[in-house]
Amino acid sequence: ANFSQQVVESFPSDISTGIYYGWACVGNGDVHKMVLSVGWNPFYKNIKKSVETYIMHSFKDDFYGETLSIVIIGYIRSEKNFSSLEALISAIQEDIKEAERQLDLPEHLKFKEDNFFHLPECKPVN
Repeated sequence: ANFSQQVVESFPSDISTGIYYGWACVGNGDVHKMVLSVGWNPFYKNIKKSVETYIMHSFKDDFYGETLSIVIIGYIRSEKNFSSLEALISAIQEDIKEAERQLDLPEHLKFKEDNFFHLPECKPVN
């Protein structure tokens, strides 16, 4: 799930590029683990900064046009280029594993229940 350029430009200007982990909610759906990429994606040679969210959940339907709410909990690594698509995919898989480990920790799990996600738009899932 990619954020619009308007949302990307509203992110704090001093946020470091790289890979983050946290929690995400789509529309009025459940809260799920997520990995977030902030930067220029050097492998794809993007010319505009992007913020891309990988939600660790399989959705039945697409959610274009829905509100995506996120809480960023931690930082995994800096943004970097890769020599091949396979190397990029391997790094992404490792990022997902690291996010899984971190988000299962009690000090990070508690944010899944944060009041931010208790707005009418989102609800936690067990």
